[in-house]
Amino acid sequence: MTARPATEAAEAAAAPAGAETEAETAAEAARFHTLLASFEGQPAATAGQGKDAVNEPMIRHWCEAMGDANPAYTGPDAIAPPTMLQAWTMGGLSGHSDRSSAYDDLLALLDGAGCTSVVATDCEQEYLRPLRPGDAITFDAVIDSVSPRKTTKLGTGHFVTTRMDVRANGELAGTHRFRILKYAPAAKKPTESQQPTALQKPTALQQPAESQKPARRPRPVINRDNRGFWDGVREHKLLIQRCTACATLRFPWLPGCNTCGSPDWDTVEASGAGTVFSYVVMHHPPFPAFDPPYAVALVELAEGVRMVSNITGVPYDKVRIGLPVHLEFLRVDEELELPVFRGSEG
Repeated sequence: MTARPATEAAEAAAAPAGAETEAETAAEAARFHTLLASFEGQPAATAGQGKDAVNEPMIRHWCEAMGDANPAYTGPDAIAPPTMLQAWTMGGLSGHSDRSSAYDDLLALLDGAGCTSVVATDCEQEYLRPLRPGDAITFDAVIDSVSPRKTTKLGTGHFVTTRMDVRANGELAGTHRFRILKYAPAAKKPTESQQPTALQKPTALQQPAESQKPARRPRPVINRDNRGFWDGVREHKLLIQRCTACATLRFPWLPGCNTCGSPDWDTVEASGAGTVFSYVVMHHPPFPAFDPPYAVALVELAEGVRMVSNITGVPYDKVRIGLPVHLEFLRVDEELELPVFRGSEG
């Protein structure tokens, strides 16, 4: 397949000079999407080979990182965690040599149209058979779909979805759909020096309704499986589930024990002491209720379980693995209070 040059794609995606109606703009966008959609069904990777067979060390490292102690992943009859499906196909820093020119041509068209930024958005996996140590992994991938032009908080662009069929010893083991957004970044907000003067600023009556209300944190999803946890938070208690059959602690809350399978449990209250096991610093994309940059950590509690939360009390660039932290409860608005962890630079 021969793709149009990136400069032509840019002309097709961009608005022509002069006065243009919305209908003309929509028509240009539709024509460009038709061009992009012609790549659907084209190969993104052909006859790919996993760099390693399914093996116990990688399974062990994955389980340690995820805190997953399920006995199904150890021993002579071990299987790989199903969510490792994509891990066996990854090319590492050196990449794969099996990527198709069609996929590169598609990305070049989007680059030429100004969609030079990219962000991974989500993935979907379907599991057909378990993977076991020794299985040789092969895969093929196709360009599954390219969306019409979409406008997001990041900017305007197109969602590109690839579908990968993963095989073990030649037998289909699972399917992995991976979606990215290729977009042109949205214009940045004016700096303070560019803000309108007092005489230019709109009055309170002219301000948009949403700007008059402070942004609120997203509400947690509370269901029958985790309601007890949030009841504890309201009482300033961090409650950990404990299996009454085997005494295994578990967090986050689950309807059954992932060690022995028992559905019976009670709770223990965490002491609040912990250490930073791992962390990330969030810079982008911004969300109105948050003020980036800020640190989000996987905290290992003194009781041995881990949970994700914000780190307070120290600058984001002072957060380190092993940093001692202690539980506190942060009221973020009149309705919501959250458990967070305060660190100390000392």
